[in-house]
Amino acid sequence: MTALRKIITAVGVAAAAVSVVFTAGPPAAAAGKWCNNSVCIETYDTGTYLGRVEVSVTNTNQPNRISARVWTTNGWSANTKTEDVAKFRTYRDQAYPQRHFPAGTRLCAEGFRGGQSVGLPCVTLTS
Repeated sequence: MTALRKIITAVGVAAAAVSVVFTAGPPAAAAGKWCNNSVCIETYDTGTYLGRVEVSVTNTNQPNRISARVWTTNGWSANTKTEDVAKFRTYRDQAYPQRHFPAGTRLCAEGFRGGQSVGLPCVTLTS
């Protein structure tokens, strides 16, 4: 194999690996709940339409100020309200995209407890 062919093959394999890493993740073809550490996102719609997204952040054994940010990879985003939460209480709030997104769009939510990130679940929307 020539040196040029080896380089082209290596570039193709690397590009395929990057593509797999970017598109991997749980699909959201139906309503569901996805969690990462202390943060969960829950959708109630099927396919690529999102009417409402619920974010929950589990608190610890002390009072904290909690908030979250929800966004998609195609530019939509919303911040949830900030709330002072008592110990061992779960914070919940909703975001309302009320629109269709292209298949393959990633929906993510990051929760914050006392100003620190405590989880970042993401899901890929499918038709």
